[in-house]
Amino acid sequence: MKTITALALASLAFAMASRTAHAADFELGSRAIQQGGAIGAAHYWNNFGCSGGNVMPDLAWQGAPADTRSFAVTFYDKDAPTGSGFWHWVVYDIPADTRALAGGVNGGPLPSGAVEGHTDLGKPGYLGPCPPVGRQHTYVYTVHALKVDKLPVDKAATPALVGFLLWQNTLDKTSLSVLAGPR
Repeated sequence: MKTITALALASLAFAMASRTAHAADFELGSRAIQQGGAIGAAHYWNNFGCSGGNVMPDLAWQGAPADTRSFAVTFYDKDAPTGSGFWHWVVYDIPADTRALAGGVNGGPLPSGAVEGHTDLGKPGYLGPCPPVGRQHTYVYTVHALKVDKLPVDKAATPALVGFLLWQNTLDKTSLSVLAGPR
């Protein structure tokens, strides 16, 4: 019994060490924004009292797992006063050979085959940050390396359902967090 327990613990430790080493290789970056930095006013949404250009920053990633079959990119306000955050952008079924999104107004161009899912406003599109007046929020861009070519989801799915399917199908992920506000 001790041998089985020791083998199980050794296997678990090896798996965790391998996962940690692998996860450190998958990286996300941008020329327009920096990890932990402030996101510029031009990137803010032009609604709900904000007056930005709704420009998504460029995103580029490297070091995805070799068996990645597609990617998804999400943009999420983890501090939104909703009890569950707020999904500003959900894109999935991004081809596995993609390593960057150019960004741009309303999210910019997407690779062929990519699906722009619904936001928490109930429709597809990119919504730049727009924290409440006087508040600073943390916004998170995340790239998910997926083990499936296509997520098994309808285009009208809620971001929560897409998030659940991402959780089930993610091989690895990398994030870049930025601050917006106070305004």
